[in-house]
Amino acid sequence: MSDTGVSVKKNEDFSEWYVEVVLKAELADYAPVKGCMIIRPDAYAVWERIQDILNEKIHRTGHRNVYFPMFIPEAFLKKEAEHFEGFTPEVAWITQGGDTPLEEKLAVRPTSETIMYDAFSKWVRSWRDLPIKINQWCNIVRWETKATKLFLRTREFLWQEGHTAHLTAEEAEAEVMYALGEYRDIMENYLAIPVLVGVKSESEKFAGALYTTALEAIMPDGKALQMGTSHNLGQHFAKVFDIKFIGEDKAEHYVWQTSWGITTRLIGAMVMVHGDDKGLVMPPKVAPVHVVIIPIPFKGAEPEAIAAKAKEIADNLKAKGYSVVLDDRQEYTPGWKFNQWELKGVPIRIEIGPRDLKQGQVVMVRRDTGQKTPVKDAEIAASVDALLHEIHNNMFAKAKALLQDKTSVVQSYEEFKQVVEEKGGFIKAAWCGKPSCEAKIKEETGATIRIIPFQKEEPTSGCIICGQKAKDTAYFARSY
Repeated sequence: MSDTGVSVKKNEDFSEWYVEVVLKAELADYAPVKGCMIIRPDAYAVWERIQDILNEKIHRTGHRNVYFPMFIPEAFLKKEAEHFEGFTPEVAWITQGGDTPLEEKLAVRPTSETIMYDAFSKWVRSWRDLPIKINQWCNIVRWETKATKLFLRTREFLWQEGHTAHLTAEEAEAEVMYALGEYRDIMENYLAIPVLVGVKSESEKFAGALYTTALEAIMPDGKALQMGTSHNLGQHFAKVFDIKFIGEDKAEHYVWQTSWGITTRLIGAMVMVHGDDKGLVMPPKVAPVHVVIIPIPFKGAEPEAIAAKAKEIADNLKAKGYSVVLDDRQEYTPGWKFNQWELKGVPIRIEIGPRDLKQGQVVMVRRDTGQKTPVKDAEIAASVDALLHEIHNNMFAKAKALLQDKTSVVQSYEEFKQVVEEKGGFIKAAWCGKPSCEAKIKEETGATIRIIPFQKEEPTSGCIICGQKAKDTAYFARSY
């Protein structure tokens, strides 16, 4: 790996390209503990932006943020057998505090259902106590044994987890779809990544859930990435943790529950979908820096005047709410700066040289296409605003075209296997609904059912494995 610039082309070695971009654009670094990562300021700024967006959304609907301990008694996890079995292989356990062995093992939070629902059982007594709508921003530890990858699969990661309890099944259903819709808005209208939404198969659902809904995106290498999930937990955990209330009818009832979450893997998806051979391409609505201004002085060409104009433009844009960097470092050439800010993916670059000063203009360069446009001084702010919107729309359109290109329909298992190996991407195939057929596909090809779409798509053949009448058209793919 060279010290500066991206040395690997995206279409030649996608995996190596991804790691190089993440490291060289200074989004993350490897931690001393194997499988863990350090999130650097630019990436954390994107995560903070996602937090701000989602917080604003959920606060409008009465959800409140909380914090629960990261240590969970083993007995809590064991209370729900299916849930416990689903997480046991990845749980990190604490068996000793200081020099003292613990009487009961503590799990380092793999997810918070059990510790939260123990509290719910104390908080809920009457129908008047419902709904409970809380959310937690925190870290999660899952002791991955597979190969880890920065942002996409690490032993510790950041996420938010919404948890709600409701009076009725209908309220819980509505909550599941509410979270899914807000996630889709973040992914498509902020990160510029189109997603497919639908239901997970029974074998792929969250352990202990009634059913799981998910948002799935396709990456340029043809692998799917689960971008977020929203689970209907039914009354399953309520019965295990005894979360009951006295209703208006004076009878005792169990609550209906949901949980939903997104993680820092969204940052990895952003890098993969939008990045290019020069580095990152930041979606404008989550970019830590919207505009970088680079003065280009020449000897005898009024460097002070160019510097003054650059500062004036920076101040004006900052006053309008844009994040702006004025890169007036003397120790680097303009060309070196261009490369560095392209690597970091800043959406717009503004260049100001002697000719621009004389003509009362700047040169505006967009990161997504590299197109250069002269812009009159009086039109700079309006042009920045219009261009940021245009860049987002173009990035989404390109990602949408990728999704369409990477989606195939197959009529037979032979065709399925050929597409998996040669093209990848989402494969729409008829499935009878039997777990045995699903398991055979996973075992032989590595592809799993990513979603079954909400809007039923009529199967165009019998089940591609057993040939029997198909129940669904499912979207299969290999995944991260």
